[in-house]
Amino acid sequence: MALARERLGLPEGPRLKQNAPNPFNSGTIISWFQLQPGSARLEVFALTGRRVAVLHEGRKEAGSHRLRWDGRDERGRSLASGVYVYRLVMREAVQTRKLTLLR
Repeated sequence: MALARERLGLPEGPRLKQNAPNPFNSGTIISWFQLQPGSARLEVFALTGRRVAVLHEGRKEAGSHRLRWDGRDERGRSLASGVYVYRLVMREAVQTRKLTLLR
């Protein structure tokens, strides 16, 4: 299995990638890889710790996934410029990264 992963270029474990573009204005893509099928929750937080958006919550198959986020909160309001943290919660791991929104 390790040889197959190496030849195919698959990650050893779950991986939350850096969003692109970053910084962004009108939209950004957030990508991740999960080794096993199962639940995944992708959420965005202000630096104060307040959750501003849940981008995905539910089951995903094993493999690569990507979502587009337009910088809006759960109510559809445009968020202010600033640095935010996005977090991916899976059975295998919890991973976080920062992104910058410029309006």
